[in-house]
Amino acid sequence: MKRLIRQAISRLRPSWQLLLGVGLVALSGLLYTLHYAVFRDAHHIVFWSLTNLAFLPISVLFVTLIINRLLTQRQQQARLQKLNMVIGAFFSEIGTALLRRFASHDPRIEDLRELLFVRPEWSGKKFAVVRNRVKRHPFGVEVSRADLEMFSGDLHERRDFLLRLLENPNLLDHEAFTAALRAVFHLLEELDHREDFAALPDTDIAHLAGDARRAYALLVQQWIDYMAYLKERYPYLFSLAIRTNPFDDAVTPVVTLQG
Repeated sequence: MKRLIRQAISRLRPSWQLLLGVGLVALSGLLYTLHYAVFRDAHHIVFWSLTNLAFLPISVLFVTLIINRLLTQRQQQARLQKLNMVIGAFFSEIGTALLRRFASHDPRIEDLRELLFVRPEWSGKKFAVVRNRVKRHPFGVEVSRADLEMFSGDLHERRDFLLRLLENPNLLDHEAFTAALRAVFHLLEELDHREDFAALPDTDIAHLAGDARRAYALLVQQWIDYMAYLKERYPYLFSLAIRTNPFDDAVTPVVTLQG
């Protein structure tokens, strides 16, 4: 009962914003009164009060629509920068290797490779075209029981890393990457619940292949977006990403040509 009474009293207490507003209005009234007491010029007080009041809508417009918009854009750019750092860490730690493993089990990988041979001269328009064509690719992952056991081992080693990524608040601003990350973590959880891969029935193999296919398709789309981002912002990181392209078996990180 006492707890309910305290909660009711706390709700009746005015907020600090209300107290501040009342205090500022009272201070303004006190200063106007002091001004009149000293100068005895009510006309001057009314004139400047109306002048300032007339300018108030313009001031509100300037602050809310211009300054606030500029500040919001800067905050969004800062969040995007942090988010792409997280995405870059994901592909460096696990994403690129996972895509390479998925691609090795894709029965139609040759069609996909033709699309994803990213080159330094690619423009933003070229990335957009490839992104749209990839969405129509019939992704597939054909895996055996032994393959699933290898997937399980690789993903389990990165479990803590994936959990830390999922806890990152910056991911709230990127639903597509969050969906891809959740698909990967779901595949990890499914595999972790299997104790004997050799005894799995064909129906369960097909189910796990479907989970792998979902993660594969989402990751490829995120990889394309990340490559486009690197091409625009960080040419030196883009160069390394090209030389470690998970869809190009002939690439090497070693620079063999001058320029």
